[in-house]
Amino acid sequence: MNNHGYISKWKKIQETVLTNLLKGIPTNFVGSKLRTSLYRNIFGKIGNSVYIQHGVEFINTPCIEIGNNVQILRGVNLDASGDKNNKIYLANGVGLNYGVDINALRNTCIYIDESTFIGPYVCIAGPGNIKIGKNCLIAAHTGIFANNHIFSDPTQLIGLQGITREGIVIENDCWLGSGVKVLDGVTIGKGSVIGAGSVVTKNIPCFSVAVGVPARVIKSRNTQIAESSMLRLT
Repeated sequence: MNNHGYISKWKKIQETVLTNLLKGIPTNFVGSKLRTSLYRNIFGKIGNSVYIQHGVEFINTPCIEIGNNVQILRGVNLDASGDKNNKIYLANGVGLNYGVDINALRNTCIYIDESTFIGPYVCIAGPGNIKIGKNCLIAAHTGIFANNHIFSDPTQLIGLQGITREGIVIENDCWLGSGVKVLDGVTIGKGSVIGAGSVVTKNIPCFSVAVGVPARVIKSRNTQIAESSMLRLT
């Protein structure tokens, strides 16, 4: 037990020293290469051809895994602290634009699948699990929050009543417009489009177009696909 504690402290020291020394090196061929090369000693995994710009913050790096050809731009924060079972996973080809903030918080897995792009200043937060599928486009200032505060007892402070954590799933090939908010317990079906500024409080069927506060389905892309197929046949 003491040896395990010593190893954990040593890993923490390595993380603190390396991330603070390397994150300020200006991003060019040398800066990015140094970061990806030396970070391999402290991360759960770092793949090949990873580009990490300067000014990126990583916390609890043993719980962070990064695939091949991932791009992480300036101001991104990846925080897997709070629980030894936390996991933040960026699959091959994921792109995180400026200022993206990802927080696992407590016994949480946040998984972003292949070739998904996360726009500037998007916030993705547990402690519920979050799965974002392949080839998704998440526009700037979107918020994906996998938790809700319990507030049923008016005699108690809201912050002391605990939370629920059902989790969020965004399936493959979805496009979320700028400023969308996705709340806990929601699944957004494959191929769906969510209009800018919408608040998603309920499940969205596959290939839907949804807008509004709360978001409501206004049409199905399946109809458009069927009509396009008919036109090609005539």
